[in-house]
Amino acid sequence: MGDPLSDKPPAGSLKVDLHAPFTSDVILEVRTGSMKPMPGLTVLSGIDKALREGPVRVTELGLEGDEHDPTFHGGRDKAIHGYCSSHYAAWREEFPEASGTFQPGGFGENLVTARLNERNLCIGDIVAISRPSPAALSPPPADGDTTHHAEYDDGPVLLQVSLPRQPCFKLNHRFRLKNFAPLTWKTSRTGWYFRVLRPGFIRAGDVIRLVERPHPRWTIERVQEYLHRNTADAAANEELAAIPELGAECADIFGARVARQKARERRLQRETEGEGKKKKKEIWREYRIVEKTRETPRVVSFTLEAVLPHPCADGGEEDQVHPGSHAKLRLPNGLVRAYSIVSSDRNGSRLQLGVSLAEDSRGGSAYLHHTSQVGDVVHVSAITPPPEASRARAKAASHHVFLVGGIGITAFLALLERYRDIHFSAAVHYAVRAGGSHVPFRDRLDALATAGSSVAVTVYDSSAGNRLSVPAILASLPWNARLYVCGPPRLTDEVLREAQARGIPPQDIHVEAFSADGAGMGLARDPFEAVVANRGGRIVRVGSDETLLEALRRELGPDEVGWSCGAGNCGTCRVAVKEGRVEHRGRGLGEEEKAGAMLTCVSRGVGRLTIEI
Repeated sequence: MGDPLSDKPPAGSLKVDLHAPFTSDVILEVRTGSMKPMPGLTVLSGIDKALREGPVRVTELGLEGDEHDPTFHGGRDKAIHGYCSSHYAAWREEFPEASGTFQPGGFGENLVTARLNERNLCIGDIVAISRPSPAALSPPPADGDTTHHAEYDDGPVLLQVSLPRQPCFKLNHRFRLKNFAPLTWKTSRTGWYFRVLRPGFIRAGDVIRLVERPHPRWTIERVQEYLHRNTADAAANEELAAIPELGAECADIFGARVARQKARERRLQRETEGEGKKKKKEIWREYRIVEKTRETPRVVSFTLEAVLPHPCADGGEEDQVHPGSHAKLRLPNGLVRAYSIVSSDRNGSRLQLGVSLAEDSRGGSAYLHHTSQVGDVVHVSAITPPPEASRARAKAASHHVFLVGGIGITAFLALLERYRDIHFSAAVHYAVRAGGSHVPFRDRLDALATAGSSVAVTVYDSSAGNRLSVPAILASLPWNARLYVCGPPRLTDEVLREAQARGIPPQDIHVEAFSADGAGMGLARDPFEAVVANRGGRIVRVGSDETLLEALRRELGPDEVGWSCGAGNCGTCRVAVKEGRVEHRGRGLGEEEKAGAMLTCVSRGVGRLTIEI
């Protein structure tokens, strides 16, 4: 392969053995950039970095003149981003349609190298960067300068490998390739971050030498194996969580996994000892209504606080309330309903809901509006996040477009605030029927679109003749946009029709059913029967004014069939269909799944069904 000091390829021009051990390499380019809008978006990014000539000052927070979006980049653990220029040739071969964009600097790196990469760098590696010795150079440095440089008199710059880079949608947008970002960690071509141990100056042509390697087993590539691909390896998670040099972004992930694993082990031990042998029952927590506020003539917000602290002391991601989650309420009158969570603390001990008074209320919204009082106790169970697949697709989108009607804003308000906070590009098109007096949570909606926000909000007042035009909005969708819909059925149906006509794939659309009063609204049909094959052939009769879910829970017990959203979105209430005809509703099943399953909260049988739960 040759001496790295005498064989310096032009940046991005040479294929090298990426598994060759690293002892030294040369900085081919130094790059910095300022925050600016990405093409086609209002989102600011520092990914576009220009070449720097001459010495560049290195501080504890990175290179002088380099700007970061502090939400996900920058800080001491992410002071400097390195990338192997040899990866660009591979990317050009794999994506010839984008070959012109795969050039050094494309990943927003500060330091461009040829041989240093994810396979020969380890977490905790300390490297020294200094001017090469003139006697060791053949040929001389790229700038031809072998004179003395006073700025280097304090000794070499010392950097430490801290993290693998975690790619986001900005790489998709930069290279105009949908879902490109995950390929970078699947192939271990993400780049990596350095923290600065000793500041100073660096420039193109400087030599990088390995000084210390405390964790030779943990290359960047191997960390990515357990970070992304083999996430359930308990021993690896525990070992990685204990590496002090690993940056907080990854250390916290591994630490949370360890906490969850220990909690699972304790639960398993209790079951082994006989405490958990019985069928798992749904757990209901007591909440007290602490605020009841009228938002509009038809919408009231409720703030609930848990009577007792959260029972899980382990924390972790699985105990977080994700934006877009919903909760089941059991009211004192015995009714169980599901509502979107408008805001929450981390573990769901304090929740805010928005409830619209349904014209044909079956008791849920009517009870909350007319009977409930501050101080009353209700029970909450199954705080359920949006499907993981939906969240993953959202992270890959460049732009997020929300089409919302009426109370449907409650399904997305917390998510929109999250997107604003992390600078995701989003636009809200919100249709109301009577102007500002019928906009719930107006102060929060207004706060989304303040100066400098990445979220744009447009309110359409039908009473003033200002109507939301689905065809116009979909006709102007930016590249790699994701659609979100929640509102009356006519709005949802129109969006889906227009999307299909324009070739927008279903996986790019997230639909929340408009259900102001919980499960079963507006689904009264002919009665039918369900034969539950794996419960001794038990026959369950479903009345015209109830759902199969309600009938199963009534006849077989409340813990026999789980459910969460009550609107056909999440798929939690799914059962297998062995025989019979089903009128499918809801969007929690794919077309291919409908042949052998149904959603009990919204779908109905015709005549008699045979099912398994």
